[in-house]
Amino acid sequence: MRLSQFHLHTSKETPADAEIASHRLMLRAGLIRKLAAGLYTWSPLGLRVLRRVEAVVREEMERAGAVELLMPSVQPRELWEETGRWEKFGGQLLKIQDRKESWYCYGPTHEEVITDFARAELASYRQLPVTFFQIQTKFRDEIRPRFGVMRAREFLMKDAYSFDIDDAGMAAQYQRMYDAYVRIFTRLQLEFRAVEADTGAIGGSASHEFHVLADSGEDAIAFSTATDYAANVELAQAAEPAARAAPSEDMRRVETPTQKTCDDVAALLGIPLARTVRTVAVMGAEGFTVVLMRGDHALNEIKLAKLPGLGDYRMATEAEIADHLGSEPGFLGPVAPARAIRVVADREVAAMADFVVGANVPGFHLAGVNWGRDLPEPDSVADLRNVAEGDRATDGGEIRIARGIEVGHVFQLGRRYAEAMGFTVLDEQGKAVVPAMGCYGIGVSRIVAAAIEQNHDEAGIIWPEPMAPWQVAVCVINPKQNPDVDEAAEALHRELRSAGLDVVLDDRGLRPGPMFADIELIGIPHRVVVSERGLAAGTFEYRARRGGDSENLDRGTLMTRLGIAD
Repeated sequence: MRLSQFHLHTSKETPADAEIASHRLMLRAGLIRKLAAGLYTWSPLGLRVLRRVEAVVREEMERAGAVELLMPSVQPRELWEETGRWEKFGGQLLKIQDRKESWYCYGPTHEEVITDFARAELASYRQLPVTFFQIQTKFRDEIRPRFGVMRAREFLMKDAYSFDIDDAGMAAQYQRMYDAYVRIFTRLQLEFRAVEADTGAIGGSASHEFHVLADSGEDAIAFSTATDYAANVELAQAAEPAARAAPSEDMRRVETPTQKTCDDVAALLGIPLARTVRTVAVMGAEGFTVVLMRGDHALNEIKLAKLPGLGDYRMATEAEIADHLGSEPGFLGPVAPARAIRVVADREVAAMADFVVGANVPGFHLAGVNWGRDLPEPDSVADLRNVAEGDRATDGGEIRIARGIEVGHVFQLGRRYAEAMGFTVLDEQGKAVVPAMGCYGIGVSRIVAAAIEQNHDEAGIIWPEPMAPWQVAVCVINPKQNPDVDEAAEALHRELRSAGLDVVLDDRGLRPGPMFADIELIGIPHRVVVSERGLAAGTFEYRARRGGDSENLDRGTLMTRLGIAD
């Protein structure tokens, strides 16, 4: 490949609307160009990177036994109504009509379509297990697309779907896909973690997210210093609290005229924030409920929603609070409510003694409160909080929090979609059974941005070699137009290509400064300079993109440095 015959358009200017490194560098390096909000054209350079990622994903999916197909991106409304997701999926679902005024959506995911395909193609246990996959454009109408291709509306995704006769088979397929994902991200030379995760809108039981670690990541992940345990903070748990201590104080009312938060109350009383309890009033399926959290802990809304009797809960209104507790926000507590209420306590609160909580009287709190003496034991106790840095982990280690960019997600879907769409196969006894499904997604275009977030410096992108548009750039410096220099560069270009390397020849005739700046910006792992001076000395100037100074190497040493054996 010659750069003189390739479209390469870089820029020195930093785009004003680019907030993170990957967005800035993808625009500066000319990998993408914005068409509209959340919509990007991939340039020839960007497409080379995208195709490299896609190739690794495809190879590992096929290695894991998955079979590739291609499904329509436009999907009929009727399929989504079978599963109830036409309305439930929300505003991200782009709905369109054809000339006959029939409704369709531009696929954000393909559970319905693959299940429709499977129910028409699979009839017997003899055809199972099977996993289908595709690499295809998806569209989700993000309310606020940002960060370039990191949170775009249109993106390239690999989605795979497995079908098994029973749960054991589904679990085996899930592990096979999990292992394939580990190989994919390892081959791409990314620092990543697989974390336990919530199943979210897709549904199902077991679920893991794969995160590329980066300070700019939108997701917080918790991991232990003792083992490889890791989980999204939405799901992560700390170790069980210590047993509750015996009461050592009498309950007493303390005046807190303007102190409505745990922080202010703790400061007024001169006590640690961890001795206070925050009361959150909600309305759930079983009516009015107060949720008790330690003052220094954050409520995990996903954990709370999974608690029996809450489901799609909402915050209680001031009128509902006054009716049940006889007070106003800022002074709420579980002691002596105006009416019978349901009390749900985070397990840390259930283990507390001599704590401080609102008195249900404006301007007052209660101190020295104890379970079983001053109020009944809670109706429910559960892990309802976000873990925090320094918590004790369930494996005995310490919890650490890191930022991550989600690039993959695997689910054990179970039978949710197959049952909704009436999909059955015959088992060995000739009985109709509903197959168990798995779902496995990778954001191919997102991986490109995540890799840049993890691999860049002030000069530009530093591609992991398996993702780079070219492995080696041969740069020609020939201001005197010496034909021997051009021939030497051509010969090196041919030799490296014959050895199996993907090489680009920078024959644009630029001065060294602009030429080298471009090669660094676009992140080529190895740069080799051919010049008249080097030709006379029998050397090539070599520099690795990932650090180090330029070196003058003879041919044999250069080949060794590039991994080519003589």
